[in-house]
Amino acid sequence: MSPENRAAYWRANLRLLLACMLVWFTCSYGFGILLVDQLNAIRIGGFRLGFWFAQQGSIYIFILLIFFYAWRMNHLDQKFDVHED
Repeated sequence: MSPENRAAYWRANLRLLLACMLVWFTCSYGFGILLVDQLNAIRIGGFRLGFWFAQQGSIYIFILLIFFYAWRMNHLDQKFDVHED
């Protein structure tokens, strides 16, 4: 792999990682702490939405992001021809 491809692969990986971390931060800190009072006005299944994000939602989002990251990294690996067979 050439140094240019290596640098492009690393940049793509960092962009993906930062996007995933931004989504997780928004869901866990933003929805679970900062916007909890506004979200508590919405009820889903008898539970306030702000409480749900603070207690369970951020964990579910984190697990989904793990699978999304693995899926996208497989595509990046194939794009840059560093995939494992």
